[in-house]
Amino acid sequence: MSSTPARRAKPWNQRLAPYLFVLPNMLIFGLFVVYPAINNFNISLYDSRNGRDFTYVGGANYQELFSSEAFWSAARATVLFAVCFVVLTTVLSVALALLLNRRIKGRAFFRTVFFLPVVLSPVVVGLIWGWIFDRGNGLLNTVLGQIGLGQPGWLVDGGLAMIVVIFVGLWMHIGFYILIILAGLQGIDPTYYEAARMDGATDWQQLRGITLPLLRPTTMVVVILSLIAGFQAFDYIWTLTGGGPIGATTLMVQYIYENAFQSPIRYGLAAAASVVLFVTVFALTLLNFLYGKRKEAT
Repeated sequence: MSSTPARRAKPWNQRLAPYLFVLPNMLIFGLFVVYPAINNFNISLYDSRNGRDFTYVGGANYQELFSSEAFWSAARATVLFAVCFVVLTTVLSVALALLLNRRIKGRAFFRTVFFLPVVLSPVVVGLIWGWIFDRGNGLLNTVLGQIGLGQPGWLVDGGLAMIVVIFVGLWMHIGFYILIILAGLQGIDPTYYEAARMDGATDWQQLRGITLPLLRPTTMVVVILSLIAGFQAFDYIWTLTGGGPIGATTLMVQYIYENAFQSPIRYGLAAAASVVLFVTVFALTLLNFLYGKRKEAT
């Protein structure tokens, strides 16, 4: 017979305590996230032309959505913005974090400078950069005109406007992602680098063989968070370009906003678009997560 003593069961109040601590947060999450999401799907099955009277239409909103050129224009702009934003955010945040992790003069100052835009209001950010990129009286074009480089229409040319909103998005968010990468870098055991230096490994070999592989889980977090932020971008773009010129920077969230809160009010169509956006972001996030787990396993 085994001499191992039987494990004494915990009292019911100790077993219940962890769930009681989590319960308030879960109630708030369910009330303000889960229920609105479920109700949003329900609204997508109805049509309303005035925001008050609703008529059940089934999947008609989704049919109208997928046959709408305005929807596909917003979808294409959103994908373009999100891809550029995610790629540039990941590359730049890793590169800048590697630089700021080194013992350089003024390191704390530069970390603060990069993080400062994160705490600014997106609306204020849009207004400030709108003034800087203004074609006639903007700070940037004033300087370019003085040195004979012309005055490009940053916010009136579709291609340039998309470049501007991507740049401003990077400027506003990059500090947050740098902070995440820095936390990942400081979590790497220094003994790996000491052993590599003893073996004669160069800085590039240490970066490729130690830093980047061990930083992969943190990098995947940056990819997932920036992907979600890219698909949800709206506020600073609204104040910067208003979605123009001619819809060139109208992303999916703005499309949803305009259908839900501008005349004619189409709550059902906006709800259908938000369901499509949710499913897209959820699927991409899940794929990234599973890909990261697979890489970790190998």
